Amino acid sequence: MKIATFNINGVKARIDALTTWLQDSAPDVALLQEIKSVDDGFPRDIIEDLGYNVETHGQKGFNGVAILSKLPLEDVTRGLPGDDDDEQARWIEATVVGDVAVRLCGLYLPNGNPAPGPKFDYKLAWMDRLYTRAKDLMAQEMPALMAGDYNIIPQAEDAARPDAWREDALFRPDSRAAFRRIVNLGFTEGFRARTSGPGHYSFWDYQAGAWNKNDGIRIDHILMTPQCADLMRDCYIEKDLRGREKPSDHVPVWVDLNA
Repeated sequence: MKIATFNINGVKARIDALTTWLQDSAPDVALLQEIKSVDDGFPRDIIEDLGYNVETHGQKGFNGVAILSKLPLEDVTRGLPGDDDDEQARWIEATVVGDVAVRLCGLYLPNGNPAPGPKFDYKLAWMDRLYTRAKDLMAQEMPALMAGDYNIIPQAEDAARPDAWREDALFRPDSRAAFRRIVNLGFTEGFRARTSGPGHYSFWDYQAGAWNKNDGIRIDHILMTPQCADLMRDCYIEKDLRGREKPSDHVPVWVDLNA
């Protein structure tokens, strides 16, 4: 089972790029972030015609997450538990049924800038709720993963110019500590379980020629429970997609499971 997480940065603006990618790279499951569309406005028919089941949790003009799956999806839930007043569409869950059932959680973690400030407070509070959900997933002792745009640069090696990010919400000590607290529950961070060292990124800004200079950061992650990590065959970044026509500023991160 090949699963990809991909911040598409506007599904309508990039529908041609998305459908080409789905046809060429052919994920069994794609977890999308920043669809920037209400549920009724999502181009469901185009994607269903490619053989995907579609589940969305949308929001007008901002945020929004989706699951596209060639395999059956069960028990779909929307919204990260812990705050009934949170109206931002940043979390979707479903169980995908292949040879093994895997619980998938697609997430778009808040950016948090400017920091400090209310947006950074919201980011940290959201991560507290994520920790609680992660702990529950771990307690269920089933194959599960949480994948998406975490808006977290875990370590200095995950940025081409770490000093430029020191005061940014993505790299501030509180943000990274909250991320480590979740990982330390026993999750495996898929990409780093397979690849070490600097120079591996999943996001390049549209400005200042960042892509051409490889001035990137790695902020899209896949965290797996032990039962899921045991199924992992590979985890990698599909970097070349950033060089195509009208790309997202993110590229997909993939995990290949024996499931």
